[in-house]
This record gives sequence, structure tokens and C-alpha cells, in this order.
Amino acid sequence: MSTLSKPGGMPGNRDPFAAYICDETALDVLRPVVIELGWQPEKCNKGGLRNAVQSLSVSASPNILMVDLSESGDPLNDINALAEVCEPGTVVIAIGQVNDVRLYRDLLASGIHDYLLKPLSASVLRDSLNAAQAVFSAPRGSESDTVKRHISTAIIGTRGGVGASTLATSLAWHYSADKAMPTALLDLDVHFGTGALTLDLEPGRGLTDAIDNPSRIDGLFIERAMIRANDNLAILSAEAPINSPLMTDGAAFLQLQEEFRHAFEMTIVDLPRNMLINFPHVLNDVNVATVVCEMTLASARDTIRVLSWLKANAGHVTPLVVANKVQAGAAEISKADFEASIERKIDVTLPFDQKGATAAAKLGKTFIDASSSSKVSSGIKQVASRIIGLGDEDSDEAAEAAGKKSLFDLKGLMVKKDKADA
Repeated sequence: MSTLSKPGGMPGNRDPFAAYICDETALDVLRPVVIELGWQPEKCNKGGLRNAVQSLSVSASPNILMVDLSESGDPLNDINALAEVCEPGTVVIAIGQVNDVRLYRDLLASGIHDYLLKPLSASVLRDSLNAAQAVFSAPRGSESDTVKRHISTAIIGTRGGVGASTLATSLAWHYSADKAMPTALLDLDVHFGTGALTLDLEPGRGLTDAIDNPSRIDGLFIERAMIRANDNLAILSAEAPINSPLMTDGAAFLQLQEEFRHAFEMTIVDLPRNMLINFPHVLNDVNVATVVCEMTLASARDTIRVLSWLKANAGHVTPLVVANKVQAGAAEISKADFEASIERKIDVTLPFDQKGATAAAKLGKTFIDASSSSKVSSGIKQVASRIIGLGDEDSDEAAEAAGKKSLFDLKGLMVKKDKADA
């Protein structure tokens, strides 16, 4: 049962119901049902969705809102405009005259509670409005009861080309497909990210829109902006124009991760090392930093530097060192010497498998999906298990902290403040 934002009770200072309907015929059917339910028929306004957007931009949203899409040329885009002015807790019922299953599914996915076809009948209206009321009357537990288990890991490559993105996409696929864990993959290489490309998907504009408009980030934005790779995996990636510098203070990255904590069990952040430098606060909610290296002198040097930085600046994060593309007898530096230089053991070693990587690229699949029985995939599964084991050590504490402040609440306060100022 979906709403434009999380139900937050039935506040006394908000109208229980309002409707914006295009034609008098539909209004004549609606008004008697509204009176029967004890609401004011005067709240049934003439005018469709755009009239609703205009009115709600300067007034409080009702608990239940009915909008008519009959005159809308682009219903999904107009629903997005409606979401911008609706306060948290508004349950939206749309009506229209287009009998299209795809439109129906897209509207429900965007956060609409129900979609009714014209011509309207009193019985259908009554059933839909009663179901909408049930959203508010349904019992809800305390914050601590609803907090989900959540683990977040940042995948950091010590050098370009070590395979950090390959590992990130494979881990995301493994958690979502093999472990059936709702998983978010956030690819923070805004200009050259390969998260969507690896899965043969179009990245969309979700990540760039989030960076440009951090205040828009909420649960509804996450639903719309993220690209689905399978039933449990959603990706936020980008291919921003390379003539457009990244102009952000990184606040959007924190807000995205906060929303992921509510919507997913696992968050994987593909974190380029330059982003680690520019936006260190990205690690604020991360449990495990998976440091991906190769057996070279330069990578050994940078592994030392990254581990040192993590110890000094992100003490809450548990590091996990993964050596990738390891070839027996062909390494620039031996494993013993590498471990001596970084003053710790390598946690997991992944062998070099050019044939498997090529096959995955040709198929448009992650490595672990294309070569599930390979030695590399076995090692990736070992990495995945280690991340869960390390993340579970402090995920309960992190989840409790996350439950104390919701971005839905923050957005609601912003909307109310803006209307009060107006």
C-alpha cells in the first residue's frame, strides 16, 4: 500500500480529504460518497491535477487527496510535481480515463495509493476511500520496532583499474539475487561510472538530479530515480557530461544513504578514491570499507595511505583488504612483502580471470552472474560473507541511530515552513 510519503498519523490541523476533479459528472458521483463518509462536499474542487498542485503549494495537504489526471498530457511528470508540494503522510488516489496496465503500474510505483477509471461508480469510490483511511488506522509500532537491519560497505580501489567497480557490481548482484536481500548500489563515479553499464542498463538522471537538488531526496525520489536490475537490486549511477564539473558539498550523498537505510538491507557504495578525499563524510554511515588492491608497488603504497586515512578519519569503519587480479608467479610484489608493507594480512585474494571478465562484458552481466562457478566468484562470495559478518557487529547500533531522525520528517518540516513563510 503506497503513499507519496510515509503515513505519519492523522494530524488535527489537516483536512481529512480533498479532491480536484475535472468534470461535473464525476463530481456528482463523488460528493454523496464524501458526505456519507462524514467529510465536507465543499472539498470536492473543480479542476484536475495541475489545479491541485497550484492549491497545495500554498496550503496544507489533506490526509487523503483525490486528483483527476484526465486533462494531463504527462501523468507521471505531473505526479512528480504533486509530490513536490505534498506533505508527509498524504495518501493519493488518482482517477483517469486511460485504461492502460503500464500506466497503472507506473503510477502505483510512483507512490500513488490507487488508480480509478472513469466513469466512476459510488461503490468503487467508497471502497477506495475506505482503503485509504485504513492506512491511517492501521497500527504502527514504535521507531525501534520498524528499524531494519542494514549494512553499508564502500568499495574503494587503491588504483584505477584494480577492479573495484567489478567487485561492487558483483557483490550487489550476489546480495540481491543469491541472498534475496534488498540492495542499493550507489556508483559515485559521476562522470565515468560503470555500475549501470556493467548490467546493460541506462543510468538515467537520478544521481545528477539528486546532486543538483538534494532537498528533493526522499523515499518517493528513491523509488523513481533508481534503476531496477532485478527484484531486489536498485542502482543509482550517472554518465554526467565531462564538461560539467561536480558542483556539490556532498550533502546529497549523505541523504541518499539515509534513504537507502530505510528502503534496503544492504548498501554498496562504489567510491572512487578521489571522492574519498573530497567528500570524506560519505563514510559516516558506512560499516565496512572494502579496500581493493593489486600486487604492485604503487598499489601497496596507496593501500597503506588509504588504511592510514581510514584509521585517522573513519575509526568506526572496519577495513577489509581484497587483493584482485592475482597471478601466481607474475606479481610485481609477493604477497608476503605486500602484507609486510601494509602491516596486516590480506583478507581475501581473487585470482586473475581475463576470460571470465570478457565473457561477462559480452553478456552484459556482472562477473559473478556470468561465471558463478569460477574461482573468482567463489572469492567474491567470501568477500560478501566477510562484509556481512563485519557489518553485523555494529549494524544494530547504526540502525538505532538512523531511526532517530527521518528525512521524511525533515522534508515535512521544510514544506510546512515554506508554506508558513508564504
